[in-house]
Amino acid sequence: MGIRLSRALLGLGLFLALAGCGGRPVGVLVPSGSAPGASQIDLLVATTRASSDDPGILFTGERAPELSLTEIVVSIPPDKNRQVGQVQWPKRLPADPTRDFSTVSVNPLEPGPEAQGWLKAHLPKNRRVLIFVHGFNNRFEDAVYRYAQIVHDSGTDVAPVIFTWPSRASIFDYNYDKESTNYSRDALEELLQRASRDPSVGEVTVMAHSMGSWLTVEALRQMAIRDGRIAGKITDVILASPDLDVDVFAKQLEAMGKSRPKFTLFVSRDDRALTISRRISGNIDRLGQIDPSVEPYKSQLEKAGITVLDLTALKGGDRLNHGKFAESPEVVRLLGNRLIAGQTVTDSDVGLGERVGAVALGTAQTVGSAASVAVSTPIMIFDPRTRENYDDQVRRLGQSMENTVGSAVTP
Repeated sequence: MGIRLSRALLGLGLFLALAGCGGRPVGVLVPSGSAPGASQIDLLVATTRASSDDPGILFTGERAPELSLTEIVVSIPPDKNRQVGQVQWPKRLPADPTRDFSTVSVNPLEPGPEAQGWLKAHLPKNRRVLIFVHGFNNRFEDAVYRYAQIVHDSGTDVAPVIFTWPSRASIFDYNYDKESTNYSRDALEELLQRASRDPSVGEVTVMAHSMGSWLTVEALRQMAIRDGRIAGKITDVILASPDLDVDVFAKQLEAMGKSRPKFTLFVSRDDRALTISRRISGNIDRLGQIDPSVEPYKSQLEKAGITVLDLTALKGGDRLNHGKFAESPEVVRLLGNRLIAGQTVTDSDVGLGERVGAVALGTAQTVGSAASVAVSTPIMIFDPRTRENYDDQVRRLGQSMENTVGSAVTP
């Protein structure tokens, strides 16, 4: 590793240390109850992490030979005491459930009848399962609490399952984490197969963040090669800030064949974490940092039929700009209202006006041209099926505004 790259990683590590967990306590998974008005999120947690003797940690960042399943119930403070998009970590233990995220119960499950029983009991009427795969630099409790926050804040109606792989939760263990995703491919494929083969399950959506996107796409690719196709119940794949080499992703898609799930990407060109990943990875573009409106990506996305939501102009609480999908209230609601439900956010009925309402853009009134409307829109949706319709709406909006301005200044 070169000196400049080492310095970059050191700088990022110090930044994370200052901006991240700070002095928050470790061991929050010891049950500490709930509170009146709090919400409870019941999760099925599948992991390839090694178990810990500490009941507050449960699982470490090391690797286990087999997949483990655990039911964890997380309490989320009453809405009046929290902000959408934020995990409120306790400042001390035990947690105060009126203001902090807290653990209600932990129940190990055996694969087979016990896990199937949990799934059947928690499936909503739509029979949809959402499987979340976390990213780089995550402790077990980080992944669990973050997913509980996403499920709660998005308001999505699913049976929530999380797959958490062995991460040492250190900025300097990037390569270990990457190899841990490779180590976990078979286990994630097994989990996806189990969910797809369960007769009580109707559809499966997979959502992955950062390095978890590599693991997810690799597991799906492996399934397609092994079985000749991806299981039909896996209908939608959402990749948020995907830490994926764009050239490798193209090959992975090709290996999946034409009968693959619908892919939606969240990208942001100001993602600082992916900037470091790009330098580590030979300066090849990362999928989560592309500009979907320029070539060659525009044509490639059109050909593949992939929907991209560009969050570059959206400002959130994540100073690395790597977690916008989970920390922006507008985006998590969009996840719950449409994407996780298997809907295409850019169907023809979702025009500029509705998207202004859905994601609280609120910028058009201060803009003087159609071009600047597109630039200042915090969520810019790029989809080959509706891009022409969107562009036409922007042109008409711009013309209307120009006519209005022209009338106002005409003597």
